[in-house]
Amino acid sequence: MPRAVAINVAANTNQPGVRGPVFPDGSFEYVPIPESEPTSGNVPTYADLDLSVELPEGADQLSVHLDPEFAEYPCCERYTYGDPFGVKARPLLELDEGDFVFFYATLSTSGEPEEKWITPDWGTYIIGQFRLAREPISGAEFSDLRDGVREVFANNAHLKREEFDAEVLVEGAEEESGLYEQAVPLSSSEAGVEANRIVTELSSDSGKGPWWRRPMKFDEDDVEEILEIQENGL
Repeated sequence: MPRAVAINVAANTNQPGVRGPVFPDGSFEYVPIPESEPTSGNVPTYADLDLSVELPEGADQLSVHLDPEFAEYPCCERYTYGDPFGVKARPLLELDEGDFVFFYATLSTSGEPEEKWITPDWGTYIIGQFRLAREPISGAEFSDLRDGVREVFANNAHLKREEFDAEVLVEGAEEESGLYEQAVPLSSSEAGVEANRIVTELSSDSGKGPWWRRPMKFDEDDVEEILEIQENGL
């Protein structure tokens, strides 16, 4: 049975000043963060993503750091993710082919919720997953890889930066990777800052302090329960 690591991604109130929305039926919109580093590749802007969320004035023309990339999302080609920070890279590098990466984001509640598990105002939700197609690749290893493997990550945001900075790169297999149609809540139904049992009972995290920013590890049985929730709902 696979293990998993959950990683915080996507827009927030700092970058670019607005969260993606979660809608009354539990569906949502994935909004990436803006690109913060100089780039040399063809980088999309928020305008290219055709988002419904209202962005801060002038943000439409900002380049986006489109990472993770999901093949079904605008301007994406495959399922890839890279990260320059050791706090996220280290747990990801412990995974093996066939393990999972869950991506979670803070989302703002849009409209009157129809689902009881949607948190008032804002909450934290798993929005997608990768089933790893290969072992994670460290940044140091990546420069020595053959061209065929390098091409897999050619559209990843970290390869479009003038200076490649990823400490880890992961690829999701097509069969079991993708954005969810409905978010999976990690916050309680009462408050965004309050973690629910997926965090406090299933993950490695205590659910205390700013848990919604930290990587979380899940063992085999816990991964199975999350996948069941994702498929069948709460």
